[in-house]
Amino acid sequence: MVGQLDDAAVVQVLSTLIRQRHDSIEQFAKAGRTDLVGKESAELELLTGYLPQQMSEAEVAAAVDAAVAESGAAGPQGMGKVMAILKPRIAGRADMGRVSAMVKQRLT
Repeated sequence: MVGQLDDAAVVQVLSTLIRQRHDSIEQFAKAGRTDLVGKESAELELLTGYLPQQMSEAEVAAAVDAAVAESGAAGPQGMGKVMAILKPRIAGRADMGRVSAMVKQRLT
């Protein structure tokens, strides 16, 4: 029997599929396979439409600042604490790689 997915699980599945499409597009572009780049790009656009509204750069920066303040992190060693606070709050609404880079920059 197949179980039901909650919203967070659906967002996680979509995020994984989107990340896979980005990786595929990059690899196909390097190989000169424009036909496959087009196919993957179309799938990426379709999948992205199912994600919640993406946060702006300013909204992400504000969330990072709030999480840093809440965690009390003062240096790079506090990155895990900050990310643990941020992940459930913004998962699916921001690229976590971009968020991680912002946290790292903020704590350096």
